Amino acid sequence: MRTEQHPSVREAYCAEANAPEPGNMANVILKDIKKVYPYAGGKAEKKKQAKGTGEKKANLQITEQGVVAVQAFNLDIADKEFIVLVGPSGCGKSTLLRMIAGLEEITEGELYIGDNMVNDVEPKNRDIAMVFQNYALYPHMTVFENMAFALKLRKVPKDEIKKKVREAAEILDITEYLDRKPKALSGGQRQRVAIGRAIVRQPQVFLMDEPLSNLDAKLRNQMRAEIIKLRQKVDTTFIYVTHDQTEAMTLGDRIVVMNDGFIQQIGTPQEVFDHPANIFVAGFIGSPQMNFFDAELVRSGDGYSVSVNGVQFGLSEEKQGLLRGRDIPQQEITLGIRPEHITVGEEGIPAMVDLSEMMGTSIHLHAAVNHTDVVVVVPTADVQDKGRSAFTHGMEVKLEFGGNVVHLFDKENGENLCL
Repeated sequence: MRTEQHPSVREAYCAEANAPEPGNMANVILKDIKKVYPYAGGKAEKKKQAKGTGEKKANLQITEQGVVAVQAFNLDIADKEFIVLVGPSGCGKSTLLRMIAGLEEITEGELYIGDNMVNDVEPKNRDIAMVFQNYALYPHMTVFENMAFALKLRKVPKDEIKKKVREAAEILDITEYLDRKPKALSGGQRQRVAIGRAIVRQPQVFLMDEPLSNLDAKLRNQMRAEIIKLRQKVDTTFIYVTHDQTEAMTLGDRIVVMNDGFIQQIGTPQEVFDHPANIFVAGFIGSPQMNFFDAELVRSGDGYSVSVNGVQFGLSEEKQGLLRGRDIPQQEITLGIRPEHITVGEEGIPAMVDLSEMMGTSIHLHAAVNHTDVVVVVPTADVQDKGRSAFTHGMEVKLEFGGNVVHLFDKENGENLCL
C-alpha cells in the first residue's frame, strides 16, 4: 500500500534526484528578484481582489498582477559566506529561499549561482542542498539510507557512500543512530539526520529553512552551537532563514532583515544592532525589544538635544555631528533606547514601576511612562541582595540614559536620522 508523502519530502526528492556531481563552492547573486502570486479564480475574482491596487492587505502589496511576496530584492552573497534572512512570518524570506532552491518560479529578476544564471534550471541541477523545517526524512528508510539516498541516485560506489555517510555522521554525532528509522529519533536527532543528508552531497550552496523552529528552547540552543561548529567543518555557502533574531545574531556573517517582501537592512549582526536603519529593524533586532518614546529633537544653533516628557538630554558629539551634516531641523521624533542602556537614577524621566522579572544576572523592570510600558535591564549586582524586592509595584523611579546610546527616528517614515 502506497503512503502519501509530505510535500517537503517530495521536494527533497526533486532536489536530490539526478543531482550533479559536487562542484566548486559558489557565490550567489540575486538581481531585482520579484515574486508575484497570481490571483486564483476567474476574472471576477481577480477584479474583486485587485480593487485595492497599490494598497497593502495582510502586510503584502496588492497589484493588478497579484499578491507581491518579494519585491526589488538585491543581494550579493560571497563564496563561503553565511547569510541569514530574518523577519516576521509572512515577510517573504522562505519564498525567497524556495526561489533560490528552484521550488518556486521567479516572476522577475535574475538569480546566479557561481557564473551561471539558474532561473530556469531544475532544482536537481542547481547543486544545492536544502534542510527543511519539518526534517523531510523518508520514514521507511534508516538513518544511513536517508543520508545515502542522494549518493545512490548518483551511482556513487558503495564504499565511497559508506565513507561519506560515516564522516557526516561523526561530524553530527549520530553514528550510533545509523541503523534506526526516523520515528525512533528525537526532534533534534532527526534534524541532524536531515543536515547530514545534505552534507554528504557536498553542495555548492546549503539552504536552511527555519531548521530549529520545531525544537524546544534547550535543543534550539544546542543545535545553534552545532550549526556554528558545522559551518567551520563544512566550508560552503550557507543561506539560512529564520524568524528568530537570536539565531540571526549568533549565526550570520551578515543578516538581511526583511519585512513585507522588502529588504529593510543588510549588515553584520553588530552593525544592524548598533545602527538600525529604521524603527522596524530597531524593534525587531534585540531582546528585550528597544523602547520607543515620543520626543522632540531640539536644535540650538549648531547644537542638538532631545526632550522627553519635559526632561532634556544632551546628545553625543558624534550624533550631533551627523545631524549637523544632514542639516536636520528641530522636529518631533521617535526616540529609541535599548533596555540595557537605561539606568534607574536620581534624575531623569519620571516613571512608575509596574512589575519586575528576575532573570538571574539581571532584573527586567517594567515601568510606565505616560501609560507606555518601558523595559529596563537592571544588573542584579546593582541592587545587591535586594533582588526583585528592590522594586515594588507603584514605586516611583527616574530613568536616565546617555546621549551616545539613543537612536533618533523620523516621525513620518521611521528612518534613522543619524545614518
